[in-house]
Amino acid sequence: MTSGEAHAAPQPPASAGGSLEVTPSAVKRIRVLLAKEGISTEVGGLRLGVKGGGCSGLSYAIGFDAKPRETDNIFTFDGVHVFVDPKSFVYLKGMTLDYEETLMRQGFNFLNPNSTRSCGCGSSFSV
Repeated sequence: MTSGEAHAAPQPPASAGGSLEVTPSAVKRIRVLLAKEGISTEVGGLRLGVKGGGCSGLSYAIGFDAKPRETDNIFTFDGVHVFVDPKSFVYLKGMTLDYEETLMRQGFNFLNPNSTRSCGCGSSFSV
C-alpha cells in the first residue's frame, strides 16, 4: 500500500490524529481520470466528501478540483492529491479508498472504519 503524506491546511481542525489511505489501484485510476478531465496532477486532485442523504443517512461524494480550497486536508499518494474538507474528514478519517475492476464490478470502494452500517450499493453509510 502506498502511504499518504498529509499536508497541513491553514486551519485543519479535523485532521489531527487521523489519516486517509488510497490504494495503488485507486491512485492509478485517479491519475487516468484526472488526465481525462484535463486537470493537472501538480495542483489539482480528487475531492472526497460526505453529504446528507442516501438510504443509510450519509452518502460519499467524489469529484475533481483544479486546486484545493483553503481549509482542505490535502493528502498525496504517489503524486496524486486527494482533497477533503474538514467537515467530511470527521467521517472519512481512517478510511481507505480502493478501486476494483473485475468482470462483475468496476468502481471505487470506500473502506470506512467509521461506518456502522452501509447500503448494498456501497455509496451510502451511517455512523
